Amino acid sequence: MSAFENSVAVVTGGVSGIGAAITQRLVDRGAQVLVADINADAVAAATETFGPNVAGHRADVTDESSMEALFAAAVERFGTIDAVYNVAGGSKPGAIVDMDLATWDFNIKLNLYGAFLGTKLGAKQFLAEGKAGAIVNIASLNSQVPMHFGAGYSTAKAGVVMLTKNAALELGEKGIRVNAVSPGLVSTPLTGGLLGLDGVMDAYLDRIPAKRPAGPDEIAGVALFLASPDASYVNGENIVVDGAWATTGYPDLRPFMA
Repeated sequence: MSAFENSVAVVTGGVSGIGAAITQRLVDRGAQVLVADINADAVAAATETFGPNVAGHRADVTDESSMEALFAAAVERFGTIDAVYNVAGGSKPGAIVDMDLATWDFNIKLNLYGAFLGTKLGAKQFLAEGKAGAIVNIASLNSQVPMHFGAGYSTAKAGVVMLTKNAALELGEKGIRVNAVSPGLVSTPLTGGLLGLDGVMDAYLDRIPAKRPAGPDEIAGVALFLASPDASYVNGENIVVDGAWATTGYPDLRPFMA
């Protein structure tokens, strides 16, 4: 019997990319899942896409009332929550000296507010039920390694890692585990535009010892491990999944973004 059989998970950003891979793995292992996304059409099709154990809910991860409604919907639909995966994220690039506050705020709110609210509300639900629970935040290799035009995104993802550690410190005595995954280059619809530019993929692969991007399912496998009983004594950790990319650093993409 799967460790996730009859469990309930909330997955933000759960209809595409890494989030969709996490959702599919959970469903394949017998879990029930409420997927959240800002895309109303995608969440409306969630049951058709993933099957009857998945429901969709439109949510804005930067808005607390929207996130509160998401968690209330999960409990109303499934009766409980056992795990939370904070996956929703994105990036607007910009050089520091040229970046306006709107661009900075986009990066911080989408990536850091979303992880904070998902962590906060997931933990509150676990505490209300008096149960242990697992929270997995999707950070990024950029939490540790800088890149040109990435100050907003990198700063937000570094914040996600420290949020994870603080949450583990505060909540560990209650049996709540909070961990993070920091992917390197992953082939998803979100990265497709950049990687499709002439020369960009080669610039990345020149720096990645694995000589390929990860597939979303390779990140999902680590995310599910962190919420499983196999990781019962893993708390406050950030697991980098990057094909050894951190050993070489980011390529200089300025020539491709001029």
